[in-house]
Amino acid sequence: MEQGQTNSDLISNGWFMEKNKQWSGQAFSLEVEKVLEVKQSEFQDIMVFQSKNHGNVLVLDGVIQCTEFDEYCYQEMLAHLALNSHPNPEKVLIIGGGDGGIARECAKHPKVKSVTQCEIDGDVVALSKKYLPSMASGFESPKMNLNIGDGFAFMEKHQNEFDIVISDTSDPVGPAERLFSENYYKLVHAALKEDGILSVQGECMFLHANLIRNLLDFCNGLFAKAAYATSYVPTYPCGQIGYVLASKNAHTNFKKPAIVFNEDEKEKIGFRYYDEEIHENAFVLPRAFKKILAGTNHEE
Repeated sequence: MEQGQTNSDLISNGWFMEKNKQWSGQAFSLEVEKVLEVKQSEFQDIMVFQSKNHGNVLVLDGVIQCTEFDEYCYQEMLAHLALNSHPNPEKVLIIGGGDGGIARECAKHPKVKSVTQCEIDGDVVALSKKYLPSMASGFESPKMNLNIGDGFAFMEKHQNEFDIVISDTSDPVGPAERLFSENYYKLVHAALKEDGILSVQGECMFLHANLIRNLLDFCNGLFAKAAYATSYVPTYPCGQIGYVLASKNAHTNFKKPAIVFNEDEKEKIGFRYYDEEIHENAFVLPRAFKKILAGTNHEE
C-alpha cells in the first residue's frame, strides 16, 4: 500500500485490488459485496469486507491476511507441521495470529495442554471475533491464554518454557517488521525447551527467495536444524506460501511426522488440508528454488 493510502482506497468499481511493493508488478483482486468495517488501530489500518466468492476477508495495511474460503490451508500447515514434528507438543506459544486461526488449530490438537498467545493489536482480535467466528473460535478454548501485548516483552520473561513457538506474522513491514529480526529469533530460541520447535510464516519462494535463503541460513546457525516447507493458499501472492521450521533438537526429522493420526482422529480434529502425506511432501521443493537454497546449510 502506498504511503498515505488506506485500505478503502484499494477498492475501485466494486473490486478490492491488493497492490504492494513487496510483490512489485502484480496484483490480486477480489470482488467486494460489502465493506463490513474499517478501522485505524494504534498499529495498522484494518478492514474486513464480504467478498462475492471468498467469504469475509481480513486486510491489514492493504494486504490480505486471510479469507474464509482458504484460511484453513495456511492455518493447518503453520500449526501442524510443527506440532506433529514434536513427539509431545504440550505447551505452545503463538506470537501474532490475531485472527485466531492458529489458536483454533493448536487448541484442537489432542496432545496440546496449554496455548499462550501474544497479539499486539487487540483490535484485530475483536474484529476477528465479530466477523471471522470460525477462525476466532480457538480463543474460547479452555486451553487458551490470550495476552494483548508485545511478544518481545513476554518472551524476555519466559525462557526454556515452550515445546512449540508459532510465529504467525504478516509480512516484514509495519508492526511485524521486528518479528523478522535476529533478536526476535534469539528470544524464540531462549523461550523454547531443549527439544523445542519453531514454526514461522516463511514468505513466497517465487518472490522472496533471497530473504528465505538468508532466514534459513541464520536459523541453521542458531538452531540445531531448519527447513522450508510449502503449501498452496490461493489468495496469497502467487498462490503459494512457505513455512520455516527450526528445531533445537538435532534429531528432529521434519520430513517424517512424529505424530500420525488415524482416519477417525483426522475427522475428529477436522483436517481439511493437512495429513501425513501433505506433511512429507511439503518439503519437496522445485529444482530452481533448491538451487537458490544450495548456499545454505539447509536440511537435504
